[in-house]
Amino acid sequence: MLHTSDGITWRHTTTAVDYPDAVASMEEQVAGILSGTADECVWLAEHPPLYTAGTSTDPGEVLPKASLPVFPTGRGGRVTYHGPGQRIAYVMLDLRRRGRDVRAYVGGLESWIIAVLKDFGVRGKTLAGRIGVWVQDTGGQHAKIAAIGVRVRRGVTFHGVSLNVDPDLSHYDAIVPCGIRDADVTSLRREGVDASMADVDRALVRRFGEWVPPREPVAGTGSR
Repeated sequence: MLHTSDGITWRHTTTAVDYPDAVASMEEQVAGILSGTADECVWLAEHPPLYTAGTSTDPGEVLPKASLPVFPTGRGGRVTYHGPGQRIAYVMLDLRRRGRDVRAYVGGLESWIIAVLKDFGVRGKTLAGRIGVWVQDTGGQHAKIAAIGVRVRRGVTFHGVSLNVDPDLSHYDAIVPCGIRDADVTSLRREGVDASMADVDRALVRRFGEWVPPREPVAGTGSR
């Protein structure tokens, strides 16, 4: 399912996407954005149960008991889990047209997810030195609810955000999530929120425009 808003194509896949197919699709989209033949895109998807290992992953972060497939990937960050009940948002934007560096872009992704969580009565936050979005329990302990891993090619972003809605959190037990050994992971369900994936998707679409700046034309990239 596709729709376009403010020059960005929104793609929504309702069946689980194999990870290599997702990467190939993003590569194609990024090439089109760079050549001026494709729109920027946000792709909402899910994967079958698997692990992805970003460019900073230490091999010891995938524990011997891991039984799911592990896919090395070109995104930044370390190892994490993807699977049913987790909303993946692959964001392919042309930063050359949006006046933001990569650090500001990652901060924008975090702000986006924090705003979405607020819609469900959950207070998300960032932690110094730790990428992603976190929640804090009454005892002061932090748990990660959304991971962020991005790649930028010639100014165009891909990969993006994974938000735990209601996944099987036990799969995180076989890895060191994002290389962090002293914190837990959580989900909207664990935080007491009974939200459907459709509810989350509507919030993602609604809140997206709050942090994305207007697009400016760039010479040599066509009129799109």
